[in-house]
Amino acid sequence: MQYRSLSNGVELPMIGYGTFQIKDAEQCERCVSQALKAGYRLFDTAASYENEASIGAALRSSGIPREELFITTKLWVQDASYQGAKEAIETSLQKLGLSYIDLYLIHQPMGDCIGAWHAME
Repeated sequence: MQYRSLSNGVELPMIGYGTFQIKDAEQCERCVSQALKAGYRLFDTAASYENEASIGAALRSSGIPREELFITTKLWVQDASYQGAKEAIETSLQKLGLSYIDLYLIHQPMGDCIGAWHAME
């Protein structure tokens, strides 16, 4: 796997596995497990995909150290406010079963994006 170093020193895998439209829990966990075995280390999800828990289960069962993975998830539009973003981040962390998210994005720039951004900082 090739990586790029970001300005903060984080190593970003150049190829990632997207999980959009994999809503079935068993199928999602199986697909992510197979992707991990194939060498993928970057996984992209979002609160609106409704599969964060399945992705987290696959990551935990893989035995791959957390620091070797790069996880991206996204804030959904209905949570775009300062308090909404704080709660949404915690919910995503719980569902993923992780202590941190490598990249957290605003999925759609609507609502109180400024408040959401401040919460994300």
